[in-house]
Amino acid sequence: MRVADVMSRAVQKVAPGTAAEEAWQLMRLKGIHHLVVADATSLVGVISTRDAGGRQGASVRRNRTVADLMTPDVVTVPPDMTVRKAANLMRGRSIGCLIVTDESRVVGIITVADLLLLLGRGADRGAQTTTRWTLKHRTPHRKRHGAFGAW
Repeated sequence: MRVADVMSRAVQKVAPGTAAEEAWQLMRLKGIHHLVVADATSLVGVISTRDAGGRQGASVRRNRTVADLMTPDVVTVPPDMTVRKAANLMRGRSIGCLIVTDESRVVGIITVADLLLLLGRGADRGAQTTTRWTLKHRTPHRKRHGAFGAW
């Protein structure tokens, strides 16, 4: 399975000069945890709810812009990367999202929530094979006779 199959295509973007409180309100309103920070020509960074201080972070966001709080080191991946590689990249770097780019153009975002949704649906399950099992049981009615048998 590829990143393009799992990613969210509706990427919310903000400019670096946007007020941090405005970005927080946008995340809260849309029910998302990450915003892509981009200027007119390129990707600049990413800001998460954690960067913005969370629900109790009004003092963190006061009189600050997105550029002050964002993470400038963005990890980007191509849409044809496998989901397993993307998950390992996120786990190895302890990050919550990857920006999906196609020739330096943002085409999507993949988050931990997307991976958990995939895992919950069971889409990555391998083919199930049937195995014949012989179940053994012990009858508990007599201690000294220890009866064993097959079902």
